[in-house]
Amino acid sequence: MVEKKQKELLIIIPAYNEEKNIERVLEELERPEIAEIADILVMNDASSDSTNWVVKAHGHTLVSHVFNLGYGSALQLGYKYAIRRKYSYVIQMDADGQHDVCNIPVIYQRLKQQDADGRCPDIVLCSRFMEGSAEYSVSATKKLAYGFFRWMIKISTGRKIADPTTGLQGLNRRAFLYYSKYKHFDDKYPDANMIIQMQLLGFRIDEIPAVMHARSCGTSMHSGLKPVVYMFRMVFSIIGVVFRIKVLGIDAGAGERDVFMDKKE
Repeated sequence: MVEKKQKELLIIIPAYNEEKNIERVLEELERPEIAEIADILVMNDASSDSTNWVVKAHGHTLVSHVFNLGYGSALQLGYKYAIRRKYSYVIQMDADGQHDVCNIPVIYQRLKQQDADGRCPDIVLCSRFMEGSAEYSVSATKKLAYGFFRWMIKISTGRKIADPTTGLQGLNRRAFLYYSKYKHFDDKYPDANMIIQMQLLGFRIDEIPAVMHARSCGTSMHSGLKPVVYMFRMVFSIIGVVFRIKVLGIDAGAGERDVFMDKKE
């Protein structure tokens, strides 16, 4: 058996009870234009359905948690895997089919694209709400929430971000190495709080239009009373991030450092 050559790009897919959606996602990712540039890692967060068996049937790398640890913890363990396996780039996407795989090559190229100063972005955010994005409908309540988080990002960093809760993101090694470390990443809801953190630390963040779809089946992680918990947690997390970096100066300038030594990972 010939061992498959590792790519420089890893796609990380957190999954929790997504048996009805993830097979279609994996089939799309197995198209030649994606399979030629990326490896796939599925983080099964203690699903009670057949999510793990679907992934195993497709032959992709799978990590299964014994207990449900949360979306953020699943991603962070994926970052640690990417560091240990020495990937250069990571793209994180959801298992529910909302993130169209046509975005993958675009994100990958943007991560490698230099600006006028010869620098590449550390993080590429994929937006549902920029000019050039595919049409995406949201409820009035969500529009208010997105507007609130845009405002918090603006007053905290001075930066305008169109989609403050996008789960479709690309990261270079500098960014996911930082995220992989203890207390550097929210274990439940890494959204606007992490954008603010990385912007204040000096990491370079780009935002590009994306193609996304509404969830067709299954249950969102923001169902029931979870949105209320999410809002409170996010607000206090953002306050904590700003205080930690702007007032206490913890890790200030981390994004401006040229090199992270692998031996300290």
